[in-house]
Amino acid sequence: MTTQVIGIDHIYISVTDMEAAESYYDKVMTTLGFKKNQFDIGDVGHIQYFNRHFGYVIRPATTGAPPHNRYHPGLHHFCFRVDTREDVTGAANKLRALGIDCSEPQDFPEYAEDYYAVFLSDPDGIKLEITNYREERRFRHDYWEQV
Repeated sequence: MTTQVIGIDHIYISVTDMEAAESYYDKVMTTLGFKKNQFDIGDVGHIQYFNRHFGYVIRPATTGAPPHNRYHPGLHHFCFRVDTREDVTGAANKLRALGIDCSEPQDFPEYAEDYYAVFLSDPDGIKLEITNYREERRFRHDYWEQV
């Protein structure tokens, strides 16, 4: 029997400035419906943003770590999925009203016919994306055995 992954449990992001990152992610994650808690592992403070599906945790990077470069090995970007195109636009509008710089929501037909997204970057330059729940993804979910 094959083990099947049923979701992402959590992702950890190391940040250079916890205070700046917390201020940024408080706005972004609240806009996207996440709740927040804090905990320590050893003597290192962590902040977790979570919804019913997964956790997004920030923790301090080691002192002297090089800046994030999405074209080096490691995380290129993280994409959040919302239900509709209107949700993408609504999130972008709310984020801008909170002072978060993000791109204009737009179609990206080079990715998929119904791909609609907005992009933003956290204080360390980690690229974030918000996209709609596209038909291909819905089909995969609903008709997995036919894929």
